[in-house]
Amino acid sequence: QVQLVESGGGLVQAGGSLRLSCAASGRTFSSYAMGWFRQAPGKEREFVAGIKWSVTYYADSVKGRFTCSRDNAKNTVYLQMNSLKPEDTAVYYCAAGAMGVIDGDAAGYDYWGQGTQVTVSS
Repeated sequence: QVQLVESGGGLVQAGGSLRLSCAASGRTFSSYAMGWFRQAPGKEREFVAGIKWSVTYYADSVKGRFTCSRDNAKNTVYLQMNSLKPEDTAVYYCAAGAMGVIDGDAAGYDYWGQGTQVTVSS
């Protein structure tokens, strides 16, 4: 069992930055693929970024603006978000799954955090 707790969300103006953190419980954090997803009001949950071992992958909408990283010693995964846009407004979730999870496939992730709100004002 893995428990995930996100933090770092908030209100920011367009063009600003935020860094989300996701702290994981358990001693096998390094063996999990980690992902970030988001869900805006009235929309489906969508993939944002992920990391397997040290390889990262991103949705086209955030490439060049967001950076996903992990610190296995701290059992934490991060999402650095720069050049934020109003359309980035959503609840952001982190998730953990097996390393074999298909990139961006939410159904493949076994554990989810409670989410953190990110609001970008124009």
